[in-house]
Amino acid sequence: MPIKELPLIDQAACCGGPLSQTISRPDATTVAASFKALADPARIQLLHLVASATSQEACVCDLTDSLGLSQGTVSHHLKVLTDAGLLQRERRGTWAWYTLDPARVDELKAHLTIG
Repeated sequence: MPIKELPLIDQAACCGGPLSQTISRPDATTVAASFKALADPARIQLLHLVASATSQEACVCDLTDSLGLSQGTVSHHLKVLTDAGLLQRERRGTWAWYTLDPARVDELKAHLTIG
C-alpha cells in the first residue's frame, strides 16, 4: 500500500503564532504546589472552616471535632496548607491559630480565571 503524502500546511494561516503571555516555570511550580495542597477533601474543609469562622481564625483544637479527625491528622493537613502559603500560623501558648492568607487565595483565584 503506497504512503499518501499530506499537503504542506501554512503554519501562519493555521496558527496565530506563539502566545505572548505565559507563566514562568518557577511561578507555575509554586502555583501547582498550592493546588496540590488543595487536592484533599479534608484540606478543602479546613480552609472553609477557617475562612468562615466568625473571627476568620481558628484554633487547631476547634478544627478536630468539626472534621472528626484526630489532632495529629488535622495538624498534618494544616501544615501542608501552611507550607503552601494558604494559611498563616500563629502560636498562642499551647495552641496554634490559623488564618487564611487572602493575598495567596486571591492569587490562586486569578490563575483560575480563564479568558
